[in-house]
Amino acid sequence: MALVVIAAAVFCLTCCLWMLMSGKFRPAKAPPHVSEGPPIVGNLMGFALGPRGPLDFIKRNFEVHGGAYSMRVAHKTLTFLVGPKASAPFFQNRDDVFSQPEVYGFMTQVFGKGVVYDATPAKRKAQNVHMSRGLRADRLKSYIPKILMETKKYMGDRWAEDGACDVLKALSELTILTASRCLHGDDVRETLFEEVADIYHDLDKGITPLSFFWPTAPVEGHRKRDAARVRMVELFRGVIDARRTQTREQADARTDILQVFVDMKYKDGTMATTDEITGLLIALLFAGQHTSSITSTWTTLFILHDAKLKARLLEEQRQIFGAGDIRDAPMSFDDLNKMEILHNCVKETLRMHPPLIMLMRKAMQDVPIETDAGLKYVIPKGDIVFTSPAVAGRLDMVFKDPDAFDPDRYAPPREEHATPFAHLGFGGGIHQCMGQQFGFMQVKTIISWLLRNYDMEPAGPMPKADYTAMVVGPVGEPMISFKKIAPPPAAAA
Repeated sequence: MALVVIAAAVFCLTCCLWMLMSGKFRPAKAPPHVSEGPPIVGNLMGFALGPRGPLDFIKRNFEVHGGAYSMRVAHKTLTFLVGPKASAPFFQNRDDVFSQPEVYGFMTQVFGKGVVYDATPAKRKAQNVHMSRGLRADRLKSYIPKILMETKKYMGDRWAEDGACDVLKALSELTILTASRCLHGDDVRETLFEEVADIYHDLDKGITPLSFFWPTAPVEGHRKRDAARVRMVELFRGVIDARRTQTREQADARTDILQVFVDMKYKDGTMATTDEITGLLIALLFAGQHTSSITSTWTTLFILHDAKLKARLLEEQRQIFGAGDIRDAPMSFDDLNKMEILHNCVKETLRMHPPLIMLMRKAMQDVPIETDAGLKYVIPKGDIVFTSPAVAGRLDMVFKDPDAFDPDRYAPPREEHATPFAHLGFGGGIHQCMGQQFGFMQVKTIISWLLRNYDMEPAGPMPKADYTAMVVGPVGEPMISFKKIAPPPAAAA
């Protein structure tokens, strides 16, 4: 016990010395060092305890130091890049310059060995190629009827003729149903979904801020997470084994992404293992569930709190689907592409409330950068580099009146998003989220159907954002009221 106490004391003392000496031995061309508040704990307090969590810290120091600055935390240096030009190298460089696996390795406990961030570069490339194949346009077209089917059934079961509901809860439940139908396939959705949803819950709750620093810490959340992953592999084993015995004709008839992974071969000719396939499905569910549920919730709330915008969206729906009874009108991929106002509403939501407020990389070598103000620095090898889509989306040097919800800012002639690396709702550059088209399709399909089938109104003020959460959604229970739209007289007759 005494040795443990001594070791802890030495570690703490070392961290304190590092923090007190921060900036002393940095290269002359390194970004300026931030030091605010009392010694040792000042930066950590400022970073974590602001009203908007880290965003206040990032924005405040951007206004003082410009588009690049650093701070020391224990034995690591964190460098922040703010502004389109300053953050461009963050998005443009590959992992041998700014590495994702070095900082997101803690997700291996969820995704598994040999999957995504734990995979070798060649294996990871193959996995990404097959993920993108499962999300290409011809498959997206086949997902629309599946999403509509799930939406109609969910609303028919949960929403009566009229009432009120927590829209975040409703859309979170609906999102995972639609994702399971499209990603996992009909066999999983119809026979195993309840258990998959329970397991996903334990996986999701097993990722906390502690996980980043100590992914194997012996805490209850981690124990449930690890047990859940073992259960998920066993659950999918039977499905995957059955898929491997089906005929080629049966396999080709499937459009879900599970089948893409079952068919996947690496460059050396080997097939993906059951463990790897399960990990890839978990990774896709993690990437899409929060993004789509949070984005559809915020988009719905913004629309309902703006009567003129809601009227414009309803008119857009009538122009696309006709003047008659459009409640259950067939929807195609081309119809979705015509929904320009709705698309811009989703895009504006992602600007104002991107699900992930910070992105990280590790500098694997010295990297020169230039800020939007023309200042030139070199990020030293070993720095943990951050950029913030949430801060980037509120910069008034890019977006006019950035705190206002204004979907018309993306339409000609304004097109405020045209500046490279200004709008980062789905990241940017070579690591831009490959599922963004699926996300737009999923969210727009659901909201379009809701607008055509229910008259919805907010049941309270616009909620604030919960910046204490890992993925930033509304605070509390954002309630809306709804009433089912009756058929027009001609249709009723």
